[in-house]
Amino acid sequence: MKRKHILVIIALVMASLLLVSCGEKKPAEDDDKELVFGYIAYQMADIWNEYSSKAFEYAAKENGVKVVVLDSQNDVSQSVSAMESLIQQEVDGISIFPISPEQASQLVSMANEAGIPITIENIDVSAVIDDEDYIAAVACEYGDIGYAAIQWLSENVDDAKVFYCAGAVGGGVYESYKIGVDKALSDFGADIEMVGLSNGENWSTEDGLNLTQNFINSGVEFNCIFANNDQMAQGCSQALTEVGLDHIPVVSTGGSPDAYGFLKDGTQSANMTAPVSIQGVQTFKNLHDFVALGKDQAQKFKAVPVIPVSADDLSEWIDWSDYAGAYEFVYGG
Repeated sequence: MKRKHILVIIALVMASLLLVSCGEKKPAEDDDKELVFGYIAYQMADIWNEYSSKAFEYAAKENGVKVVVLDSQNDVSQSVSAMESLIQQEVDGISIFPISPEQASQLVSMANEAGIPITIENIDVSAVIDDEDYIAAVACEYGDIGYAAIQWLSENVDDAKVFYCAGAVGGGVYESYKIGVDKALSDFGADIEMVGLSNGENWSTEDGLNLTQNFINSGVEFNCIFANNDQMAQGCSQALTEVGLDHIPVVSTGGSPDAYGFLKDGTQSANMTAPVSIQGVQTFKNLHDFVALGKDQAQKFKAVPVIPVSADDLSEWIDWSDYAGAYEFVYGG
C-alpha cells in the first residue's frame, strides 16, 4: 500500500515538474536571437524605392535587426518568388513595397498562410485587404500631393495652362494623384486649366522626355508642366530646353536629392516634397513594434508629410538621405 502511495506521489511530482517546464521562458539564447526581416521591393532601380529601402535598413541596424532585401523588378511573378524565398528562410517579419493593390493582396495572403507578420508601404490597401491581415500601411497621400502641385501652379503662373506629364497607369499611385489633381482643378478652375495629360510606363526620365516632346509637337498651347516625379521632371526640362522653352515652369513631386539641385539651377520651379526616408523608417517601426514588442500601431494608415518647396526658398527642404533625421522624426516625434 505504501509502495502504491509512493508511486502516486512520484507521478504527481513528475507531472508538476513537466507543467512548470512547459511554462518557463525560452532559454536566454533564444531571447537573444537576432531578428531577421524580409523586404520585398517594387523596383530598386526606382529612386523612391531605393531610398525607402535604405531608410528601412538604417532603422533595422539601429535596432539590431538583419534585413534580407529582394527586388521584384516590377514583375509580379518575381515578387511571388521573393515571397516564397522569404517564407522558406523563415524570416520573422516582412515589409512589402507593392507593385499594385492586387499584388499586395496576393503577397499578404501568402504571408498570412505562412504565419509571418507583414506590413505595407507606399500604398493604402484598406480598400482591398482586411485590416486584420496586415500590421499597418504607410504611404504618401498622393491625392494631396497632386492637389498641392495644381494649387501652387494656380497661384504662381498667370492664366496657367498645365500639361500633366503623368506616371504609369495601374499601380494605384497615378490614380490617387489624379483624384487630387481633379479636385484642385475644380477648386482653382478660375486660375488654371489642364490642357493635356499623357501617361508614361516607368516613371522615368525617358518617359518625361518623350511625353513632353510629343506634347510640344501636338501644337497645344501650354505654359507650365506638372511632372509626376523628379525623374520625369528632368526629362520634361530637357525637352523644353531643346526647343527654347526652358522659361516654362516645371513642378514636380517627391523631393529627391537630385531635385534640390534642380531647384537651385532653375530646372524645376517648385517641388511638392515628401521625405521617403520617413516612409522607410515608419514601415520598419510598424513591423518591429509588432514582432519584437507585441505592439499594434494606433493608426492603421499613416501618411508621409507633404512640404511644398519653391526654387526661391529652399529653407524647408528635407533630404531623403538624412536617415538619422527620419529616424528621429519617427521615433522621437
